Amino acid sequence: MKHYGNSSKDPNARGTTNSFGIGDVRFSGYWWMFDPKKAHKGNIQWGLGIKLPTGNYNYLDYFNKKADSAVLGPVDQSIQPGDGGTGITFEFNGFYNFTHQFGVYGNFFYLVNPREVNGTSATRGAAPSASNKKYNTDVMSVPDLFMTRAGAALMVKQFTFAGGVRAEGLPSTDLVGGSRGFRRPGYIVSVEPSVTYVAQKISFNLAVPIAVKRNRTQSNADKRQSLDQNKHVQGDAAFADLLISAGITIKL
Repeated sequence: MKHYGNSSKDPNARGTTNSFGIGDVRFSGYWWMFDPKKAHKGNIQWGLGIKLPTGNYNYLDYFNKKADSAVLGPVDQSIQPGDGGTGITFEFNGFYNFTHQFGVYGNFFYLVNPREVNGTSATRGAAPSASNKKYNTDVMSVPDLFMTRAGAALMVKQFTFAGGVRAEGLPSTDLVGGSRGFRRPGYIVSVEPSVTYVAQKISFNLAVPIAVKRNRTQSNADKRQSLDQNKHVQGDAAFADLLISAGITIKL
Protein backbone atom coordinates (compact mmCIF):
# COMPACT_ATOMS: atom_id res chain seq x y z
CA MET A 1 0.00 0.00 0.00
CA LYS A 2 1.23 3.50 -0.84
CA HIS A 3 1.27 5.18 2.56
CA TYR A 4 2.28 8.52 1.03
CA GLY A 5 -0.54 8.31 -1.51
CA ASN A 6 -0.95 6.44 -4.80
CA SER A 7 0.46 9.37 -6.78
CA SER A 8 3.73 9.45 -4.83
CA LYS A 9 6.95 8.66 -6.72
CA ASP A 10 8.96 8.20 -3.52
CA PRO A 11 10.49 4.68 -3.45
CA ASN A 12 9.82 4.56 0.30
CA ALA A 13 6.12 5.31 -0.11
CA ARG A 14 5.02 1.69 0.13
CA GLY A 15 4.39 0.31 3.62
CA THR A 16 2.34 -2.31 5.43
CA THR A 17 -0.59 -2.24 7.83
CA ASN A 18 -2.13 -5.16 9.69
CA SER A 19 -5.31 -6.19 11.46
CA PHE A 20 -6.20 -9.08 13.74
CA GLY A 21 -9.29 -10.27 15.54
CA ILE A 22 -12.62 -12.08 15.41
CA GLY A 23 -14.76 -11.29 12.38
CA ASP A 24 -18.52 -10.96 12.11
CA VAL A 25 -20.43 -14.04 13.33
CA ARG A 26 -23.34 -15.61 11.46
CA PHE A 27 -26.10 -17.93 12.75
CA SER A 28 -28.25 -19.79 10.21
CA GLY A 29 -31.09 -22.28 10.07
CA TYR A 30 -31.73 -24.67 7.16
CA TRP A 31 -34.79 -26.51 5.82
CA TRP A 32 -34.95 -29.36 3.29
CA MET A 33 -37.94 -29.17 0.92
CA PHE A 34 -38.15 -32.97 0.77
CA ASP A 35 -37.53 -35.58 3.45
CA PRO A 36 -33.77 -36.36 3.33
CA LYS A 37 -34.50 -39.96 4.36
CA LYS A 38 -36.51 -40.48 1.16
CA ALA A 39 -35.13 -37.94 -1.35
CA HIS A 40 -31.81 -39.63 -2.10
CA LYS A 41 -31.70 -38.67 -5.78
CA GLY A 42 -32.08 -34.93 -5.28
CA ASN A 43 -33.20 -32.25 -2.87
CA ILE A 44 -33.43 -28.49 -2.33
CA GLN A 45 -32.43 -26.68 0.83
CA TRP A 46 -33.32 -23.16 1.98
CA GLY A 47 -31.34 -21.21 4.55
CA LEU A 48 -32.04 -18.08 6.58
CA GLY A 49 -29.63 -16.45 9.01
CA ILE A 50 -28.47 -13.36 10.81
CA LYS A 51 -25.01 -11.79 10.67
CA LEU A 52 -23.97 -9.91 13.80
CA PRO A 53 -21.43 -7.03 13.91
CA THR A 54 -19.06 -8.83 16.28
CA GLY A 55 -15.92 -7.90 14.32
CA ASN A 56 -14.02 -4.66 14.91
CA TYR A 57 -14.87 -2.27 12.05
CA ASN A 58 -12.53 0.50 13.23
CA TYR A 59 -9.23 -1.36 13.60
CA LEU A 60 -6.29 1.09 13.76
CA ASP A 61 -2.68 0.84 12.65
CA TYR A 62 0.11 3.24 11.75
CA PHE A 63 0.58 4.77 8.30
CA ASN A 64 3.94 6.28 7.36
CA LYS A 65 3.04 9.59 5.75
CA LYS A 66 6.68 10.72 5.73
CA ALA A 67 10.00 8.95 6.18
CA ASP A 68 10.29 10.10 9.80
CA SER A 69 6.65 10.20 10.97
CA ALA A 70 3.60 7.96 11.25
CA VAL A 71 -0.13 8.59 11.63
CA LEU A 72 -2.56 6.29 13.45
CA GLY A 73 -5.70 5.59 11.45
CA PRO A 74 -8.26 2.93 10.46
CA VAL A 75 -6.77 0.24 8.22
CA ASP A 76 -8.10 -0.30 4.71
CA GLN A 77 -11.66 -1.57 4.39
CA SER A 78 -10.44 -4.81 2.80
CA ILE A 79 -8.77 -5.96 6.04
CA GLN A 80 -11.17 -4.60 8.65
CA PRO A 81 -12.34 -7.65 10.69
CA GLY A 82 -15.98 -6.50 10.57
CA ASP A 83 -18.25 -4.15 8.63
CA GLY A 84 -20.38 -2.77 11.49
CA GLY A 85 -23.70 -3.97 10.10
CA THR A 86 -26.37 -6.41 11.28
CA GLY A 87 -27.44 -8.34 8.20
CA ILE A 88 -29.79 -11.06 7.02
CA THR A 89 -28.49 -13.98 4.95
CA PHE A 90 -30.45 -15.99 2.37
CA GLU A 91 -29.25 -19.32 0.99
CA PHE A 92 -30.36 -21.80 -1.63
CA ASN A 93 -28.66 -25.18 -2.03
CA GLY A 94 -29.54 -28.09 -4.25
CA PHE A 95 -28.24 -31.32 -5.70
CA TYR A 96 -29.26 -34.06 -8.11
CA ASN A 97 -27.63 -37.48 -8.40
CA PHE A 98 -27.77 -39.19 -11.78
CA THR A 99 -26.13 -42.31 -10.33
CA HIS A 100 -24.77 -43.35 -6.93
CA GLN A 101 -21.37 -41.97 -7.96
CA PHE A 102 -22.13 -38.90 -10.13
CA GLY A 103 -24.24 -35.82 -9.53
CA VAL A 104 -24.54 -32.05 -9.88
CA TYR A 105 -24.90 -29.30 -7.29
CA GLY A 106 -25.71 -25.61 -6.94
CA ASN A 107 -25.46 -23.03 -4.15
CA PHE A 108 -26.54 -19.41 -3.78
CA PHE A 109 -25.80 -17.04 -0.88
CA TYR A 110 -26.74 -13.39 -0.38
CA LEU A 111 -26.10 -11.07 2.58
CA VAL A 112 -28.45 -8.11 2.96
CA ASN A 113 -26.78 -5.31 4.96
CA PRO A 114 -29.35 -2.50 5.54
CA ARG A 115 -26.93 -0.13 7.30
CA GLU A 116 -25.52 2.42 4.84
CA VAL A 117 -22.24 3.56 6.46
CA ASN A 118 -20.46 2.61 9.70
CA GLY A 119 -18.74 5.94 10.45
CA THR A 120 -15.18 4.60 10.12
CA SER A 121 -12.85 6.90 8.21
CA ALA A 122 -11.82 5.59 4.78
CA THR A 123 -8.92 8.03 4.32
CA ARG A 124 -6.35 5.86 6.16
CA GLY A 125 -5.19 8.44 8.65
CA ALA A 126 -5.34 11.42 6.29
CA ALA A 127 -7.78 14.33 6.34
CA PRO A 128 -10.74 13.83 3.96
CA SER A 129 -10.66 15.92 0.81
CA ALA A 130 -13.50 18.05 -0.51
CA SER A 131 -14.16 15.33 -3.11
CA ASN A 132 -14.30 12.66 -0.38
CA LYS A 133 -16.96 14.65 1.46
CA LYS A 134 -18.97 15.53 -1.67
CA TYR A 135 -19.23 11.93 -2.84
CA ASN A 136 -19.41 10.42 0.67
CA THR A 137 -16.22 8.38 0.32
CA ASP A 138 -14.76 9.76 3.56
CA VAL A 139 -16.44 6.97 5.58
CA MET A 140 -16.79 3.25 4.93
CA SER A 141 -19.91 1.74 3.41
CA VAL A 142 -21.64 -1.38 4.76
CA PRO A 143 -22.23 -3.38 1.55
CA ASP A 144 -24.21 -6.46 0.59
CA LEU A 145 -22.32 -9.60 -0.47
CA PHE A 146 -23.17 -12.54 -2.74
CA MET A 147 -21.77 -15.92 -3.79
CA THR A 148 -23.03 -18.59 -6.17
CA ARG A 149 -21.58 -21.98 -7.18
CA ALA A 150 -22.50 -24.75 -9.60
CA GLY A 151 -20.72 -27.89 -10.70
CA ALA A 152 -20.50 -31.67 -10.81
CA ALA A 153 -19.23 -34.23 -8.30
CA LEU A 154 -17.83 -37.73 -8.58
CA MET A 155 -17.87 -40.04 -5.54
CA VAL A 156 -15.16 -42.67 -5.24
CA LYS A 157 -15.50 -44.69 -2.02
CA GLN A 158 -15.00 -42.19 0.85
CA PHE A 159 -13.82 -39.37 -1.42
CA THR A 160 -15.89 -36.87 -3.39
CA PHE A 161 -14.10 -35.00 -6.18
CA ALA A 162 -15.91 -31.94 -7.46
CA GLY A 163 -15.34 -29.21 -10.01
CA GLY A 164 -17.40 -26.21 -10.96
CA VAL A 165 -17.72 -22.48 -11.42
CA ARG A 166 -17.92 -19.98 -8.57
CA ALA A 167 -18.93 -16.31 -8.75
CA GLU A 168 -18.75 -13.97 -5.77
CA GLY A 169 -18.63 -10.29 -5.17
CA LEU A 170 -19.92 -7.07 -3.74
CA PRO A 171 -22.67 -5.13 -5.56
CA SER A 172 -22.55 -1.38 -6.07
CA THR A 173 -26.19 -1.02 -4.96
CA ASP A 174 -27.68 -2.68 -1.87
CA LEU A 175 -31.08 -4.39 -1.93
CA VAL A 176 -32.16 -2.62 1.28
CA GLY A 177 -30.92 0.73 2.57
CA GLY A 178 -28.59 3.26 0.98
CA SER A 179 -25.43 2.54 -0.99
CA ARG A 180 -23.27 5.58 -0.18
CA GLY A 181 -19.91 5.54 1.52
CA PHE A 182 -16.60 4.10 0.35
CA ARG A 183 -16.76 0.61 -1.16
CA ARG A 184 -15.01 -1.34 -3.92
CA PRO A 185 -17.80 -3.17 -5.75
CA GLY A 186 -16.96 -5.93 -8.20
CA TYR A 187 -16.98 -9.64 -8.75
CA ILE A 188 -14.68 -12.62 -9.31
CA VAL A 189 -15.47 -15.67 -11.44
CA SER A 190 -13.39 -18.74 -10.54
CA VAL A 191 -13.02 -22.39 -11.44
CA GLU A 192 -13.31 -24.37 -8.24
CA PRO A 193 -11.82 -27.85 -7.77
CA SER A 194 -12.50 -29.48 -4.41
CA VAL A 195 -12.16 -32.77 -2.58
CA THR A 196 -14.08 -34.12 0.43
CA TYR A 197 -13.21 -37.12 2.59
CA VAL A 198 -16.02 -38.59 4.67
CA ALA A 199 -15.45 -40.96 7.61
CA GLN A 200 -18.05 -42.30 10.02
CA LYS A 201 -18.42 -39.20 12.21
CA ILE A 202 -16.07 -36.69 10.65
CA SER A 203 -15.47 -35.21 7.20
CA PHE A 204 -12.76 -32.99 5.73
CA ASN A 205 -13.14 -30.61 2.81
CA LEU A 206 -10.59 -28.69 0.74
CA ALA A 207 -11.48 -26.27 -2.08
CA VAL A 208 -9.18 -24.02 -4.12
CA PRO A 209 -11.10 -21.52 -6.31
CA ILE A 210 -8.80 -20.09 -9.01
CA ALA A 211 -9.87 -16.72 -10.46
CA VAL A 212 -10.35 -16.49 -14.23
CA LYS A 213 -12.21 -13.17 -14.41
CA ARG A 214 -12.04 -10.11 -12.16
CA ASN A 215 -14.12 -6.97 -12.63
CA ARG A 216 -14.15 -3.88 -10.43
CA THR A 217 -17.51 -2.23 -11.19
CA GLN A 218 -18.56 1.38 -10.61
CA SER A 219 -19.53 2.34 -7.06
CA ASN A 220 -22.29 4.77 -6.09
CA ALA A 221 -19.64 7.52 -5.80
CA ASP A 222 -18.14 6.62 -9.20
CA LYS A 223 -21.55 6.91 -10.88
CA ARG A 224 -22.32 10.27 -9.27
CA GLN A 225 -18.89 11.63 -10.13
CA SER A 226 -19.25 10.42 -13.74
CA LEU A 227 -22.50 12.38 -14.08
CA ASP A 228 -20.99 15.51 -12.56
CA GLN A 229 -17.84 15.42 -14.71
CA ASN A 230 -19.49 14.04 -17.87
CA LYS A 231 -16.88 11.29 -18.14
CA HIS A 232 -16.47 7.69 -17.02
CA VAL A 233 -15.01 7.41 -13.49
CA GLN A 234 -14.15 4.02 -12.03
CA GLY A 235 -12.03 3.32 -8.95
CA ASP A 236 -9.36 0.67 -8.60
CA ALA A 237 -9.22 -2.58 -6.65
CA ALA A 238 -7.03 -5.63 -6.11
CA PHE A 239 -8.26 -9.23 -6.38
CA ALA A 240 -6.74 -12.45 -5.12
CA ASP A 241 -5.64 -15.02 -7.71
CA LEU A 242 -6.81 -17.96 -5.61
CA LEU A 243 -8.46 -18.85 -2.32
CA ILE A 244 -7.74 -21.85 -0.12
CA SER A 245 -10.78 -23.01 1.86
CA ALA A 246 -10.60 -25.93 4.31
CA GLY A 247 -13.21 -27.26 6.72
CA ILE A 248 -14.01 -30.05 9.18
CA THR A 249 -17.49 -31.35 10.00
CA ILE A 250 -18.05 -33.46 13.13
CA LYS A 251 -21.25 -35.41 13.78
CA LEU A 252 -22.15 -35.66 17.46
